[in-house]
Amino acid sequence: MSATERQSPSGIQVIDRMSQLLDAIARYTGPVSLKVLAAETGLHSSTVFRILGALASHGFVERDEGGGGGYRLGRRLLQLGARVRSGVDIRQAALPAMAWLRDEVGESVNLTIREGDEVIYVERAVPNRMMRVEQIIGSRAPLHVTAVGKMMLGFEGAEAIHEYARRTGLRAFTANTLVDAQRLIEVSAAALAQGYAYDDEEAEQGVGCIGTLVRDATGAVVAGLSISAPIERRRDAWAALLLEASARISAHLGYRS
Repeated sequence: MSATERQSPSGIQVIDRMSQLLDAIARYTGPVSLKVLAAETGLHSSTVFRILGALASHGFVERDEGGGGGYRLGRRLLQLGARVRSGVDIRQAALPAMAWLRDEVGESVNLTIREGDEVIYVERAVPNRMMRVEQIIGSRAPLHVTAVGKMMLGFEGAEAIHEYARRTGLRAFTANTLVDAQRLIEVSAAALAQGYAYDDEEAEQGVGCIGTLVRDATGAVVAGLSISAPIERRRDAWAALLLEASARISAHLGYRS
């Protein structure tokens, strides 16, 4: 490469600078001024202005005409992001981490999605052992009797839980099922704060679970991951492994914590 080529911006260099600018804009919740973006990226203002102009012409950024003239991420990125999400099979994305988690704990690992007031079991990884808990793919369970379901309710907040309780009546499946809305709110909020929830024989006598959430690139909850085992074999130490597996799946879906 000649000295002239090293000094002049190459195609790759322009892409690097575009990426820097998009990342800088994404760090702010509102429009960002050209001056701030130049300072954030270390690029000259004229260079920033030219690149932003090109990005704006393709819809990757938008100018805040009604305010101070700052820049925000454009709708074209949302359109492309939607295509990426629609092309990602959550089950396929989750299977490697699910298999790893199953081998670490020696118990059944489940992937669930929410549909209305229920979770649906869409994938599983089961151990090679005689006595195990095995959920049938396609089976359903109410949110309030599952570890993952309580996390999903906690993510929505107290008012949503009250509405859920009114709709469903909080049917009891075992003597341990949470049938009081206020208690469900407290348990769900505590679970969300610590990052995982328990099912203490609330859906089925003798079965215990630990569950957590899976998120996509937007931070939205798209699935739940859980470990199911006979209650006497369940271990609190599994929580850290569960969170690691969930983080791997979420990262594969584009989530940044």
